[in-house]
Amino acid sequence: MEFLRPATWDEALAAKAEYPTALPISGGTDVMVEMNFDVHRPSAILDLNRITELTEWSDDGSVVRLGASVPYTRIIEELSGPLPGLALAAHTVGSPQIRNRGGVGGNLGGASPAGDAHPALLAAGRDVFVEAASVRGTRMIPIDDFYVGVKRNSLAADELIRAVHIPVADGPQQFSKIGTRNAMVIAVCAFGFALHPKNGTVGTGIGSAAPTPRRAVEAEEYLQGVLAERGLWESGDLLGAEVVQRFGELVKAAASPIDDVRGTADYRRHSLAVMARRTLTWCWNDYGKQIRSAA
Repeated sequence: MEFLRPATWDEALAAKAEYPTALPISGGTDVMVEMNFDVHRPSAILDLNRITELTEWSDDGSVVRLGASVPYTRIIEELSGPLPGLALAAHTVGSPQIRNRGGVGGNLGGASPAGDAHPALLAAGRDVFVEAASVRGTRMIPIDDFYVGVKRNSLAADELIRAVHIPVADGPQQFSKIGTRNAMVIAVCAFGFALHPKNGTVGTGIGSAAPTPRRAVEAEEYLQGVLAERGLWESGDLLGAEVVQRFGELVKAAASPIDDVRGTADYRRHSLAVMARRTLTWCWNDYGKQIRSAA
């Protein structure tokens, strides 16, 4: 097995071009588990730990550019304001040691449907982009186009994830996860939700209940229609039990889970409906308080 350790981003891209099957590693919290259990034995390892720019983030007031290797611990400590949904998801990742090492780039590279960052990234809106680079140039991949199959993404063989571009939250966001225990667990299923009052939309993200992370598109369209038709964005009035219930049912219908050792498909669907109702209620209550305090 080749071990490649570039010192700069340009060296990393050149190495990936020369060794397209090389497996990038930064935190290594997923990669090393698979290697230790002989699930995956790559021909080469591309160590990105010397490239400090991958551990940096910036905020221009409207978009956060999050380096692929910014650890979850720093997302929690430094970005809970602009990226509240992602920060909540980061809280649920593994142990403190794993949160100190792992980052969103690794979640995206692995593209596991159970990755904790995915529901929050989807819920953050359709203007989330994965910045992918190679010696051929840089391209911005919309988050909706990034996941193409079970643990498969749309990166070319010579591309590396450099950063993720995520809109700064303009409304409340939430994340909920069901596991077989309270901590250090792979999600049985997960759900991300966000309100986007500036453009009158809502965002959803379903995790570990389909071949890929996905949106509940019909649930989003239904809720957006209700909020617009009833003038609720302006009033912040209560949604009503029937709206919350219907939203949960549409989220449930959007999933296509399987039975496995962590849970049954029926349990996953039921749990998603519950999480959808709860996250919507939490976010809407917070939004209503903001509207009333501004009046």
